[in-house]
Amino acid sequence: MGERVDDRADGRWGEGDAGVLRLPSGRLIRGRGLCHPLDPAAPVPSYAVYLLGSRPPEVPWEFRWLHWPDFRLPKDHGDARAALAEVWERAVGERVEVACGGGRGRTGTALACLAVLDGVPAGEAVAYVRAHYDRHAVETPWQRRYVRRFG
Repeated sequence: MGERVDDRADGRWGEGDAGVLRLPSGRLIRGRGLCHPLDPAAPVPSYAVYLLGSRPPEVPWEFRWLHWPDFRLPKDHGDARAALAEVWERAVGERVEVACGGGRGRTGTALACLAVLDGVPAGEAVAYVRAHYDRHAVETPWQRRYVRRFG
């Protein structure tokens, strides 16, 4: 199988790409569940943050692992803030994704925190992600509380 070629001049996601969330600033970030295989025709990220309880397998693009067990919160809140700030910065001109096992709880929480960084009020960020990414995003009460306190 050949290597995928980036045919987008700006290096960003397309708004119609699966799992892509448009933040109010126009930044596009893809959320994904790692249990779902990538579409072979879809572009790959240039950078990713994987929100998992154990180290992810290697991938051919740059990534960062954030230790974040399923249904829980990140083990290191400072590291999580730094990783999400980097995602937000890089999303200006790169294809950046955040992903966990299923693509809803941890990924939704991270996307809601990114919405807060982008100017969405912390109390509205979960609703924003549920409306624009996945209506089941952010699965637990403590994940919702984490987003509210992220601001």
